Amino acid sequence: MTDTQTLRDAAMKNKAWPYEEARRLLKRRKPEGEPMVFETGYGPSGLPHIGTFNEVLRTTMVRQAYEELTGGAPTRLIAFSDDMDGLRKVPDNVPNREMLAEHLGKPLSRIPNPFDSENESFAAHNNAMLRQFLDSYGFDYEFVSASDKYNSGAFDEALKNVLRHNQDILDIMLPTLREERRATYSPILPVSPTTGRVLQVPVEVIDADAGMIAFEDEDGSRVEQSALGGNAKCQWKVDWAMRWVALGVDYEMYGKDLTDSGVQSGRIAKVLGGRKPEGMIYEMFLDANGEKISKSKGNGLSIDEWLTYGSRESLAFYIYREPKKAKNLHLGLVPRAVDEYWQFRGNYADQPIEKKLGNPVHHIHNGDVPENTLPLTYGLLLNLVSLPGVQDKDIAWKFVQRYEPNANPETDPELDELIGLAVNYARDFVMPGLKRRAPDDMEAKALADLDAELAKIDEDTPAEDIQNIVFEVGKRFEFESLRDWFKALYETLLGSEQGPRMGSFIKLYGIDNARRLIAEALAL
Repeated sequence: MTDTQTLRDAAMKNKAWPYEEARRLLKRRKPEGEPMVFETGYGPSGLPHIGTFNEVLRTTMVRQAYEELTGGAPTRLIAFSDDMDGLRKVPDNVPNREMLAEHLGKPLSRIPNPFDSENESFAAHNNAMLRQFLDSYGFDYEFVSASDKYNSGAFDEALKNVLRHNQDILDIMLPTLREERRATYSPILPVSPTTGRVLQVPVEVIDADAGMIAFEDEDGSRVEQSALGGNAKCQWKVDWAMRWVALGVDYEMYGKDLTDSGVQSGRIAKVLGGRKPEGMIYEMFLDANGEKISKSKGNGLSIDEWLTYGSRESLAFYIYREPKKAKNLHLGLVPRAVDEYWQFRGNYADQPIEKKLGNPVHHIHNGDVPENTLPLTYGLLLNLVSLPGVQDKDIAWKFVQRYEPNANPETDPELDELIGLAVNYARDFVMPGLKRRAPDDMEAKALADLDAELAKIDEDTPAEDIQNIVFEVGKRFEFESLRDWFKALYETLLGSEQGPRMGSFIKLYGIDNARRLIAEALAL
């Protein structure tokens, strides 16, 4: 067990990105006992996807790093939903799109729920989905709804502050806008008393201290009404800055596409009497085609999609790596992410403290990394459950227990989960593309030779000894390289261009079963 001071000293010098981010917060002085406030933002105009979860996870890692650096100084994490925002377009991946189209422009929290759930609004459903996953992952956070803050009057004083500095904010924003947008721009967006839509119209500040504004409604009539109590919201860049000041936010990371917005909101925060939070600008996730993930397009992954095929820890592992580098995000990445997570986890226990703090699993598990490892890889499991007659979790377990007799579903829940995930992935992505080919003459002779060698050994032969036998057989034939021999094994026995370590696979599948595969290949 590493003592707190040793951990703090090592963390202070560690180059892992959560520590680099956390060290910048040490310069942000706070009154004694006042928590450092972290925030993540979510726009519930579409279904939550991994990009949404990404911000909460990465911010939590920075929060944990800060607590390690400070020996447990108080912190808070606010998960903020901008559900007062007006619906600009109907997402492509939601039901009842025609109904939603009738409510374009209205606050997301005031639009009926298109889903088959008990939530009262469109935003409430999406917020519930986000919170459900964050809760299941064990995040320590406070969920804050923009609509709740606006409607309850909690943002009233902050809104009055925006109205008092209306011209100062215009001076910041207008030079950044196109000429036609300048004519309609306002820091405050009123909600129409007749249609309920959030209006993009010029607003006259009548009495900032009273919160009174005037504007032209959609029917052309002049309206004078209070901006308080949910009758208006801030333009989003102003809203961002207002929120930072009102909630005392010290840290918020955001994507590269919001770089300019962050600069402008930072200037507005200063005008409002606050300061811009610290924060990392991260690169965006891309889909399988290299396009930016969009909630409205629905081209990103949902959290549930990843978790159908990969563990939560594998998702966290993928998100942790290289946050300032653009990365593709699609289901083809799952097997590698799973196996790399377990590889780093297996290395953790024997690493010195400086290596542990740079190991992704330290940040995934907040320093409390489980010590157990797995007896076989996800990739090897995929090869097993892709074979005829093994596309069932219970059947797969019989093979696994022959490979590792002491393993069972009750005492090894992570392995049990992984077998089920591998069955899902093999069924949906591996098996449809498998096609075993007939061996050529030399490959057939090599396979026959391998079969003869396997006939000489029993089921208790270690995987490493079987691997050596496979190597020696390949060396007897004129393959250009042993890589070609193994490629031939994969293509003729498994129907794939790539495959597992053959010694481990044969040990897992069984000598007799492997010989049956060879016989089938020779009969093609």
